[in-house]
Amino acid sequence: MGKVVIVNAITGETVEREQTEAEIAQAKADEAQAKAQAQADADRQALKTATLAKLGLTADEVAALLS
Repeated sequence: MGKVVIVNAITGETVEREQTEAEIAQAKADEAQAKAQAQADADRQALKTATLAKLGLTADEVAALLS
């Protein structure tokens, strides 16, 4: 389990505690979502590259067309 550190900016008091089950579950869900987003981004980039290859265009040529 991870630790949670809470610092009171006014008093400077620091509290350190173990994560709750809910916090652990949320961290795991956040990590899974980040991995899924990274995969979706990679898939999108691969699709763009494949589409440009099919069209016979470079990324610079497409940028010039869209500007």
